[in-house]
Amino acid sequence: MPSSPSKFAACLLVALTGAFGGGIVGNALEGVGLSARLSVGSTFGVDLRGWERSAAAQTETYQLDTLDRWQKVADVDPTSEEAQLLSARRALVNGEVSRAKNLANAFIERYPLSRYRADALLLRGDAKLAAGDEHEALFDYEEIARRYYGSSVFIPTLEREFEIAQSYANGLKKRFFGTFRLVDASEDAQELLIRIQERLPGSELAEKAGMALGDFYFDRREMMMAAEAYSIYLENYPRSAGVTKARLRLIYAYLAGFRGPEYDASGLLEARAKLRSMQALQPGLAQQIGATSVLVRIEESEAAKFLSTANWYLEVNDPISAEMFIRRLVQRHPRSIATLEALRIVPLVIARLPQSVIREAPDYRALRKSLLGVEWSDIPEMASPTDPAAVDVGGSGKTRAEPTATSPAASTAPATPPATPPQSAAPSPSTGGKS
Repeated sequence: MPSSPSKFAACLLVALTGAFGGGIVGNALEGVGLSARLSVGSTFGVDLRGWERSAAAQTETYQLDTLDRWQKVADVDPTSEEAQLLSARRALVNGEVSRAKNLANAFIERYPLSRYRADALLLRGDAKLAAGDEHEALFDYEEIARRYYGSSVFIPTLEREFEIAQSYANGLKKRFFGTFRLVDASEDAQELLIRIQERLPGSELAEKAGMALGDFYFDRREMMMAAEAYSIYLENYPRSAGVTKARLRLIYAYLAGFRGPEYDASGLLEARAKLRSMQALQPGLAQQIGATSVLVRIEESEAAKFLSTANWYLEVNDPISAEMFIRRLVQRHPRSIATLEALRIVPLVIARLPQSVIREAPDYRALRKSLLGVEWSDIPEMASPTDPAAVDVGGSGKTRAEPTATSPAASTAPATPPATPPQSAAPSPSTGGKS
């Protein structure tokens, strides 16, 4: 028998629990308050507060810290800011986009100075993005990028902006007042890709944005902009895995940006420099793309540019400047096709020059003899003696004052020169030979 009444009562309680099941005693204890239960426990000599701690421990959450040690996660008050934001996150995960947006709106309005405001903005932007309104989501993402660049959601925000920029770059259009997708978004794509590189320089995300911007311009045939974007990419990320692609596309962009002899040829010079650099740094790749033949093409295009410039000076009746460019052409590109064309018409130019310029000029007679195999007095194949303006000296396929079948120049070529050539008063090649 127990030595005291309290121990006897405890034994009686255990016996009743075993005989009738724990449910009867448990229900009986649930019917009274916490103080009554504690008093009963003290009467029976049993610490019921330990049961309470045991039950609470079953709902506690632990997570690993940075040192791989289990740490207890603090309990969240249902009325706290964190709990309210967590409920909005659950709604978004469960697919309740509208509810998540409303909860995020309510949180932002209720707590304008909360430390979780950046998280709430990201959550509201994600809800708008999930609803298909990515342009409205950009307003929330931009507020985070401008005001909360030190928060933990700054990089995830830029990642979402990068995804939207890629969609716009691939042709996705913006909604017209929230209805149909009719508005072009190419400018938004450019702006987003540039901002990502400015806000997160040197990062992997900025590297992707730089390549995406160059590809965007390249696909839209904006070659000068593409060349600039790829050039910046190579400068900022010289050890990136996309360096080879950027180098090749930079060369292609420079070559494609040259529109003909009548236009600027600076792209050709840049392409030639990049090709020679590639031959030194990556000879295998240079051989694979045929760098030598591309360089020959560049040389021919540059020579055609010189000839086109000389042609323009002939049109404005400036033979001295025309001879200067022919001289450069002969000296820099002696084996080009444009040099052969220039040597065919050079007697017409020499005949209009003063003796002081002729004395300083190269020996065009010897050049014509060695390259063309013709004498100085021979008539050029592409021009008649009295119609020097009809020579296609620009290599563009167009002629100046080309006679028609019914014109006097077509029926009686030696009779009269064309009406409006700037060099109609030029003497014949035979006269130029005597000079």
